[in-house]
This record gives sequence, C-alpha cells and structure tokens, in this order.
Amino acid sequence: MKTIREIHDAFDAGTTSPLVLTKKYFDAIAQSRHNAFITVCESRALEQANRLTDELKSKHGGKVPRKAQPLFGIPLAIKDVLTIDGVRTTCASKMLENYVPPYTATAVKKLEDAGAITLGKLNMDEFAMGSSNENSAFGPVLHPTHLDRVPGGSSGGSGTAVAADLCVAALGTDTGGSIRLPASFCGVVGMKPTYGRISRYGQIAFASSLDQIGPMCRSVEDAALLYEVMAGVDPFDSTTANVPVNGAVTAPITKGLRVGVPREYFIDGIEPEVKAAIEGMIEKLKAEGAQIVPVSLPHTPYAVATYYIVAVSEASSNLSRFDGVRFGVRPKEAIEARSLSEFYKKVRANFGTEVKRRIILGTFALSSGYYDAYYRRAAQVRRLMRQDFEKAFEQVDVIVSAVSPSTAFKLGEKSKDPLRMYLTDIFTIPASLAGLPAMSVPVAEDAQGLSIGMQVIAPRFQENVLFRAGAAIERLAQVGVAS
Repeated sequence: MKTIREIHDAFDAGTTSPLVLTKKYFDAIAQSRHNAFITVCESRALEQANRLTDELKSKHGGKVPRKAQPLFGIPLAIKDVLTIDGVRTTCASKMLENYVPPYTATAVKKLEDAGAITLGKLNMDEFAMGSSNENSAFGPVLHPTHLDRVPGGSSGGSGTAVAADLCVAALGTDTGGSIRLPASFCGVVGMKPTYGRISRYGQIAFASSLDQIGPMCRSVEDAALLYEVMAGVDPFDSTTANVPVNGAVTAPITKGLRVGVPREYFIDGIEPEVKAAIEGMIEKLKAEGAQIVPVSLPHTPYAVATYYIVAVSEASSNLSRFDGVRFGVRPKEAIEARSLSEFYKKVRANFGTEVKRRIILGTFALSSGYYDAYYRRAAQVRRLMRQDFEKAFEQVDVIVSAVSPSTAFKLGEKSKDPLRMYLTDIFTIPASLAGLPAMSVPVAEDAQGLSIGMQVIAPRFQENVLFRAGAAIERLAQVGVAS
C-alpha cells in the first residue's frame, strides 16, 4: 500500500499511470469479500482516469502537477452519505435505495477538482447511525483483516476500504466518532476537523450541529493533504468559518509539545492492552521531549447521555423530510393507504431498527413538556463540556487518549444491547460536542493483531498543531514496529 506521495513518485517515474492504478483497484474491489462498497462508479472513474493519463503524457510532460492538482490521479472512495451528481446515494437505507442526486457535495467536488478519481460509494451504518457498521440495509461491512469482527462505524466502509487497499484514501463523516472509531479499529488515520472547517453541503444530515466530513488515509501526511483541499468557506454552507486554513504537516513536533492526559479517559472499563498501548505512547512522547500534563475534563461522565439527547433530537428533525412525499421511497402499499397516518407508517417502515429508535427518542426529547428537561439541559451541559476543554487548552497544546475502550469486537457481540454499543464512543463524543478537531493514529496492535488507535485532540481551528502532533505519534509508532 502506497501513500499519495509515493504514488505521485511512481507517476513521475512512469512505472504506473492513473488508468493502470484505477483498473487495479476495480480488480481488487471485485475480488473483495468485505462488502465495503454499495455503488461502484466504474465508467465514471475510468473516464476520469483516461483523461488524467492523457494529460500526464501530453499536457504535463510526464510529471504530476502537484501544486495545481495535489491529488492528481489518486483513486478515492466516498462514504454513501455524500452526494455525487448522477450517482446513487443511499445512506445505506432502503428509504433512499434509488435516490440519484442532481448535485455534488462541495467536499467531493473539491477533491475531484484537485485531480482525484472517484471509485464509488462506500457502505456505512444507515444514515450514519451506529458504531459497528452492522446497521446497513445492504449488509454489514467486515473488518479488513479479521472478517468475523466489525470495522467500527458509522464510516466502516471507509475504514475497511483504505485498510484493505481497495482505494488510496476515503471520505468519512464524524458525528460522535464515526471517523475516529473505524480508523482505530481498522488501523488507519482518521481525522475529524473543527466544526465549520469543511463544508457540509451535499452531506445528508444526521445531526446538523455535530456532523463533519473528514479524511481516512494511510498516513497523517495524506490526511493533511485531503483536509487542505477540502477546507475553507463555502457559500452553500453558512456554518463554514472564515478562518485561514493551515493544516500542512511541515514537520512532526515532540520537543516542547505540551500533551494533556485527562484522568477521566482512563476508566475501569478500558481493556488492559489498549490502556498499555496508550500509556506506552505517552512515555515515548515524554522521552522525545514532550511535556506530559495531567488535565481534568470533569463533565466527561455526562458526555454519552448529552450526545444521545442532542444527536437524536436533531436526527428526528432532519429525518422528518423522508415522508414518501418530498423525499424517500413511496412503496405500492403506501399508495394504497386509506389515511395519512397509514401512509406514513408504510413509508417509514423502510427505516431500519436503529434509525427508528433514534427518531422516536429524539421526538420524545423535543416534545411539549419534555424539551426543557432534556434537550435544553443537554445543550447546557454541552456548553460546560466545551468550557472544560477551553480551560484544559490553557495548559496544553493537545490532549491524548484512547479512541475506544476496546479493539474491534465480534459481529453481533453488541447489536442486541444498544447502551453497550453507545458506550463504544465514550472517548470520541466529548470532542464532537465541543466542535474540536481530533484524529485517530494507529499506535499498536493487541495480541490478536487488532489495531489500537490513539486519539489526539487540538483547540478549535488548530489543525496544524493536530497534524504535527499526529505525525510525531505516527513516527514513534513506526519506530516501535521497526525495532
């Protein structure tokens, strides 16, 4: 598996081309047992690859135009919650099984304008609701190396596709950990930007105040490259922030880096091998000159409860549009319904169990007489959690922790226990509620060969610090493997 830099070097050397590389990936996708793709865009991708190969030979004299098109000829795959003009976008749901959007998500368009080739749309938890990628209407995605285990969710297709070498990099979305968790489980780098850093235009919404698009890649450098292409103000998304983009990995940084270690993230339920791996990397950072600073995030115990009020409330509002009239399928039995209530019941039967659960919970939390007791109070606690981070970042440059209390668990292990499943996101949810940039970097494997990721969190709009710290951790992890 090669990084973007290595692939571009191969293009320059003439040892491969965008067309040859794209065909190689389609062969790999066809032979894969992972169920990572929902829709393969073969004709579209080959047309892109042909054009770029011709450009490489004639227009560019055999050399990649890296400054003008930093992703020239790089085959990517896109989570199926992001729209592409003329390509089916399902959100892994029967509700949108045949939906073909007339427009392309801003993030995807920016990548293609930078030279990327889109191989297809990736499997996911339905409407991005899940932590295991077992909630897809198109079947579960399998872990890239351990086929009896989950890849994490909701961007499980993205994590598996990158780790199983079915694409060079992928886009995922992160609402409460849906990039970072599968990145940790699959052993790749996954990054959630600051809320408002990357446009959400073209992302089918789950929870609008939390959703963010981000890269899943083989290296921190690749993640930074995709991030830089996608980041920035978008007139189609009023929540994007007009803040200068500075995400390039200029050099790993350890000496003098102030690393915060929150005591609330080292809980009793964390697996011993996960805890040992994170503590071991903290010691490596210290040995390299980083300053390790204990910090406290006192409202962390309320994170999961707060998230599952805010997120499901917003989901209830966003998914109300799928009524079979404006959006969503309109099955024959619904057309034959004798009342509006019966019509809706027939249409919304096409939602999966987890989506129905969250819609019901969210509708209850927003209902008359309960709004103040639930949603308003959750919003207040969310503010307190953001203040916890602001106070901690007065002392440190980044905060580190495990991504998840465990490594990838077995298929079906937690699917019948929603609360146990929700607790998988206990370490990723706080950064999402605070709108902070965060990433998962693989640092070790357990005795079964399952990946363990370290989470790195930075202050708002400090992605440059996040990438430099992440690159340092990546380098130290690789040194450990080599030795």
